[in-house]
Amino acid sequence: MNYKITIKDGKEKQLLRHHPWVFSGAIKSIEPKFDIASWADVYTEKGTFIAKGWYDEKSHIVLHLLSWDEKEKVGLAFVKRLAREAVMRRRSFFRKGATTNAFRLIHGEADSLPGFAVDVYASTIRIILSSRFASAFLQAVVEELDSLLHPSLIVVSSDPQYTSVEGMSSKTRYFISDEEKKMAEDKIEPVTILENGIYYEIPGTKGQKSGFYIDQRDNRLIAEGYAEGRTCLDICSYTGAFTLHLLKGGAESVKAIDSSESALRHLLYQVHLNEDKGAIPAGSREKVEILSGDCFELLRTEEKDKYDLIVLDPPKLAKTKGSLENAMKAYKDLNRVAMEKIKDGGILITFSCSGALSREDFKTVLSWSAKDAEVEAQILRTLSQGEDHPIRLSFPESEYLKGYVLRILK
Repeated sequence: MNYKITIKDGKEKQLLRHHPWVFSGAIKSIEPKFDIASWADVYTEKGTFIAKGWYDEKSHIVLHLLSWDEKEKVGLAFVKRLAREAVMRRRSFFRKGATTNAFRLIHGEADSLPGFAVDVYASTIRIILSSRFASAFLQAVVEELDSLLHPSLIVVSSDPQYTSVEGMSSKTRYFISDEEKKMAEDKIEPVTILENGIYYEIPGTKGQKSGFYIDQRDNRLIAEGYAEGRTCLDICSYTGAFTLHLLKGGAESVKAIDSSESALRHLLYQVHLNEDKGAIPAGSREKVEILSGDCFELLRTEEKDKYDLIVLDPPKLAKTKGSLENAMKAYKDLNRVAMEKIKDGGILITFSCSGALSREDFKTVLSWSAKDAEVEAQILRTLSQGEDHPIRLSFPESEYLKGYVLRILK
């Protein structure tokens, strides 16, 4: 039996426009009295149907809306259908001659599957859970993905940012042919993928997020186009995806800075791998310098007016709306320092992956940075996440990755 949930007057407008999140403060009543997490039919105080969703009072978002069709039969079959439709929308990535074999299959609420981030890496699928809904329907999604794609392995983990707040297990789980298996992490071999002519070796189970930032695919290719003959700095380089594209594009040199020494060692390994395969020019290894430590502090120590091109791709600085003000100050300071290190006419490729920071706010921050650095900044390109990470217009939070290619004039 579905719950009947009534939304308070004045709280229904965004929901009628298909925004999928409902917090507890927007709910007027629940019938019958809450027992366990379950499906719910959602109405306005006037009795108008809004949507069908999943209610779980233990989640920090207690109600996720999933269908605005009053006749929809929600349940396991419905969730499996949503997963299947998400995969089918990515069918162009499976075609012969595709430039990559690593891409996102399910992008959370943008695909109407809250808390599911599902990526494919060659024959391996990785699932990161960030909601109790995703945890509840994991088996159904695993079964559907296995039926459609027959992966060699499905690896499931929880996003550490949400593990405690959602009360989810932090255990990594493994599925083969939709059955859960016990596996030793050190026995799982790395996966080699190909993206736009570059080879990457992805750890079997460890790594940031799902092990590789697929969402930057298009932006790496754009950065490559600006690299020829330039002295480059890659800040927060991780395992060197931007570095590799800068080298492929003919950079004169690349200095990669990251807080993880192991990530930087893997960066050098991948430079060797791609040079050996002829994917990047011979002699690329001699063009790379690595430096580990606090990226923001190390950037300050760099010489002014030194670089022709800087890639600035910091971690999420605004994790919530409450932390936005401090994050904006941090983004402003970081970009100001980067602008000071760039030669006249040089290029800054800068990003924010904070969903709480809007694109307009990020542009405003960059204008403040330019003013404080006493430079002029021209926007040459506006950057976003790849098409396998779609932005749902009714859910602006799905536009989390924002970037610009700037020309810095002094």
